[in-house]
Amino acid sequence: MLHRIALAAVLACSALTAQAALFSDDEARRAILDLRTRVGTLDDQLKQQAATIAQLQRSLLELNNQNQQLKQDLAQLRGENEQSLQQVSDLQRRQKDLATGVDQRLGKLEPQSVTVDGQTFTADADVVRLYDEALAPLKAGQFDQAATLLAAFVKRHPTSGYLPSARYWLGNAQFGAKKTRDALATFKGFAEAYPDHLRAPEAYLAMANCQIELKDTRGARKTLGDLIKAYPKTEAAVAARERLSTLK
Repeated sequence: MLHRIALAAVLACSALTAQAALFSDDEARRAILDLRTRVGTLDDQLKQQAATIAQLQRSLLELNNQNQQLKQDLAQLRGENEQSLQQVSDLQRRQKDLATGVDQRLGKLEPQSVTVDGQTFTADADVVRLYDEALAPLKAGQFDQAATLLAAFVKRHPTSGYLPSARYWLGNAQFGAKKTRDALATFKGFAEAYPDHLRAPEAYLAMANCQIELKDTRGARKTLGDLIKAYPKTEAAVAARERLSTLK
């Protein structure tokens, strides 16, 4: 564009020079100076406009760079936000799992209501577990192990609601382990301590069996008679009558 303006100025000067002969020298010089002034002003304006355009271009470039950086920052923030939300979700899930686990553990530690042989009582979770562990070998026919565990349970938990049943099953474990005299003593102690217990009639019958095993027929007949007298309407009494009929 500047090249065109310069060319136009040259042509204009040439035309004015050609016409200078028609005018006086003063008029020609004033016309040339005026034209030069106008061309110079126009040139300055063009330079200023070019500088303004360049500045605008730099500003636009800077704004574009800033826009790109903002986009990157926004993407990063979104990623960090998603990561934070995931971490919060994981933390909430872990807290929930932890709370559930604590509740379950506390539930196991809290006293439980238990009903055994018609007797209802409360027992700590550890006591329940130990009683079940003591009975397990008896159910499996491992009488020596059952006798050891049940004897330990009776000694360790003398005030437990399990005590009567534990003593009864201890006698059964001892009898199964061929510890007949120990079994007799256990059944006798049980029957005397808990005459109203659900298994008291069975304890009398078990005592008689121990006496028969020990060749104490007279003692067995007395025990069977006491059973029939004390618990006449029980199944154990029916068995006692049958047993008496076979004893000589």
